[in-house]
Amino acid sequence: MLSINNITVRLGGRAILEKATASIPPGSRVGLIGRNGAGKSTLMKVMVGQLDADEGELSMPRGTKLGYIAQEAPAGDATPFETVLAADVERAMLMAESENCEDMERLGDVHERLIAIDAYAAPSRASRILIGLGFDEEMQSRPLDSFSGGWKMRVALAALLFSQPDVLLLDEPSNHLDLEATLWLENFLKSYPATLIVISHERDLLNNVVDNILHLQGGRLTLYPGGYDDFEKLRAERAAQLEAAKASQDAQRERLQDYVARNSARASTAKQAQSRAKMLAKMQPIAALMDDPSLSFAFPDPKELKPPLITLDLAAVGYSEKPILQRLNLRIDPDDRIALLGRNGNGKTTLARLLAAQLTPMEGEVNASGKLEIGYFTQYQVEELSGDDTPIEHMSRAMQGAAPGAVRAQLGRFGFSGDRAMSKVGKLSGGERARLALALVTRSAPHLLILDEPTNHLDVDAREALVQALNDYQGAVILISHDRHMVELTADRLVLVDDGTAREYNGSMEDYIDFVLGRNQPKEGGSGAKLAKKDKKQAKKDREAARLLKTEVAEAEKAMAKIETQICDIDAALAEPKMAKGNLATLSMGELSIKRAALVDDLAAAENKWLSLNEKLEIL
Repeated sequence: MLSINNITVRLGGRAILEKATASIPPGSRVGLIGRNGAGKSTLMKVMVGQLDADEGELSMPRGTKLGYIAQEAPAGDATPFETVLAADVERAMLMAESENCEDMERLGDVHERLIAIDAYAAPSRASRILIGLGFDEEMQSRPLDSFSGGWKMRVALAALLFSQPDVLLLDEPSNHLDLEATLWLENFLKSYPATLIVISHERDLLNNVVDNILHLQGGRLTLYPGGYDDFEKLRAERAAQLEAAKASQDAQRERLQDYVARNSARASTAKQAQSRAKMLAKMQPIAALMDDPSLSFAFPDPKELKPPLITLDLAAVGYSEKPILQRLNLRIDPDDRIALLGRNGNGKTTLARLLAAQLTPMEGEVNASGKLEIGYFTQYQVEELSGDDTPIEHMSRAMQGAAPGAVRAQLGRFGFSGDRAMSKVGKLSGGERARLALALVTRSAPHLLILDEPTNHLDVDAREALVQALNDYQGAVILISHDRHMVELTADRLVLVDDGTAREYNGSMEDYIDFVLGRNQPKEGGSGAKLAKKDKKQAKKDREAARLLKTEVAEAEKAMAKIETQICDIDAALAEPKMAKGNLATLSMGELSIKRAALVDDLAAAENKWLSLNEKLEIL
């Protein structure tokens, strides 16, 4: 049992964790979730002893081995294969001892222990883990210093998985992985034999791997059974209860305040007014759900442009004199939603840069509409934002000559209004910086939006908001992402970048997942091919229908809120006739009751309409 007991951590005078308490049963697979900046990584650092808690303690059975990736990536002349093997410290020590030990009795004990820990199968296991994370045989034998930082972090992850700790702690393990490696990792973690605690914003991983959700909010921890979807249902129920309770309390508070204001001055009613004032003072306010601006994404719609936007005709592209991709034939229309599939290093980003006109073709032709505007998002843009400047300074430079109102309107679409637009970028969270970068690349209302791993800094709720914004967007989208939930909900076409070229993938996303995991092969002409060749005009109609339904849902919600307000006013008039507002003051008690009954019927009808609209929206 891993017990977190009243952990409090203060950083910079602010409580990040406050009396956080939870008990993790042995063998559990736990998804640690919370909004960006909630303190998830802080809690994990307390668990591994990198950070001391101001109060409280962490307890676990004696001898428990914790596994956690260090912040610094491994480096040096050692190969990935050697680094992973060395991660099992006991095995490495025993293997070294077996080569030099002259005590036959001790040597027998060493070999017995090596057999017990399956040491002789370790090289094969290390190689399988590295292959799963994208290292082919040649890459496994190269020195670490020949790899980029992202690949070095993959080696660190491989070493951690190989060491098989009693409690495996993972902080956003898929951030440096492509979709293929993410799928392999998910499959690996499903069968992990010990306790797992993973910080992740990958909805599919949280649904398919974990059996408990540990939610961190307001410095406190709550453990929920099940995966992420189960947690969402419980959270939605709690939110509905909270909103209903707050609405009821607000109405009661308004009635009491009105009574106190009208009756305090009268001698005959002063005592009653004083009593109600005391009730007001004792009333504990119910906190409203926060309107979180970090969930704000709204892409400006482009001007209409005739198809095609871009065509590639036997194009080749690469760097220096060597092409990475050849024989590229691709057409992109204004209503296309394309996801690029394939392992990192196969050329997805190279193809994206060709489409964004950042690279010129070495062979063949690339034809694009003369009026085409392209918005191209990469993680480099997030990292290159000046920390000393504010969002409004960044946007003013990018929209040079634009009116201040237009600058603020574009920032407002992405949640940067008021003081947030004046905050230093260096003080923004990773998710906020990603939103700012998206705001910058879409400032000209592009016809084509190219997104290269847009979700790396976004939590689950922010990712869902981005999916909704992309589905509302009127332009074309090309997406590179390891978040298959986003791919499945936004892409109509799949393009596989592999073997030095790019081609339409004739299968569904499920087919591709099976293919990557070796479970199946997509069959040409099968149901997957039919799904991939879905009529794009129909897809556009579906998105337009969904947009109209969302408008109707919003109108239905407003209608329900209006009826509920009228019912509250009648309830107040029935309880205290002198408090009746407007026309209600002229009605008798009987007439008020009749009017209330009619409104209750109207509310039931409005709720039925709202439910029906939501069902239609779910189907779309």
